[in-house]
Amino acid sequence: MVKHKHAAQAAHAGHPPGDNGGPPRPRLKNKAYRQELRLLHGELVALQEWVRGTGAKVCVLFEGRDTAGKGGTIKAITERVSPRVFRVVALPAPTARERSQMYLQRYLPHLPGAGDVVIFDRSWYNRAGVERVMGFCTEAQADEFLHATPDVERAIVDSGVILLKYWLEVSAEEQTRRLQSRIDDPRKVWKLSDLDLKSYSHWHDYSRCRDEMFRATDTAWAPWYVARTDDKKRGRLNIISHLLSSIPYEPLARRSVSLPKRHKPTGHREPAVPLRHIPTPY
Repeated sequence: MVKHKHAAQAAHAGHPPGDNGGPPRPRLKNKAYRQELRLLHGELVALQEWVRGTGAKVCVLFEGRDTAGKGGTIKAITERVSPRVFRVVALPAPTARERSQMYLQRYLPHLPGAGDVVIFDRSWYNRAGVERVMGFCTEAQADEFLHATPDVERAIVDSGVILLKYWLEVSAEEQTRRLQSRIDDPRKVWKLSDLDLKSYSHWHDYSRCRDEMFRATDTAWAPWYVARTDDKKRGRLNIISHLLSSIPYEPLARRSVSLPKRHKPTGHREPAVPLRHIPTPY
């Protein structure tokens, strides 16, 4: 239940295109997007203070197809909150030692403690997706992962962690457009990896692995939530609104704050030595 007015307003304004069988909605204009995001940012700060004040533990996973907008969504969530509370985890490829460990082992130290919100930019579900499709693990290893993960997530939830799992879904046509944009735009070329190019031809393989992952790991204690992100702005608003509605936070009373008086200069003068000022072309 969305309890707070601003979150409810943003949720109403941000239905994804084509929901409930209706016609596709036009892409959200930037001005409307920033207005709604500002309201949601205020709620995220309220959530932050509640997490910090109550010692709650929140873990949010973002998975999805290449170019589905995971990074932009995470940036939208974290741009106005404290990195001391909201921590983003994006693990690199495992080392030789990590490959010798139990698969989930390297993720467990990053789970939240009291007063933490941990956001995984891709997570242990790499094994059910890219590793499986691209042959980085065997079918037996993937099957073992799918069998074991619900019990591991049950233990995580039973320890008091609020666990939210989001799958960001983008159409084949929009994925093509975004990848081509990365090729053509020098500002985005860094986003294009060799793995992205190799994965592009495996659209249907990813679909099959996604569906099997949902069947095996969509549980009552750790369900999957799917967000359509062909319109990135609407997708971000919908995800943030849903995240807020899924956590039973209450805004804490704001303390009264006033600025103290500054001390007198007591003889201090600005330095007379020439300092190196940067050029001011703007």
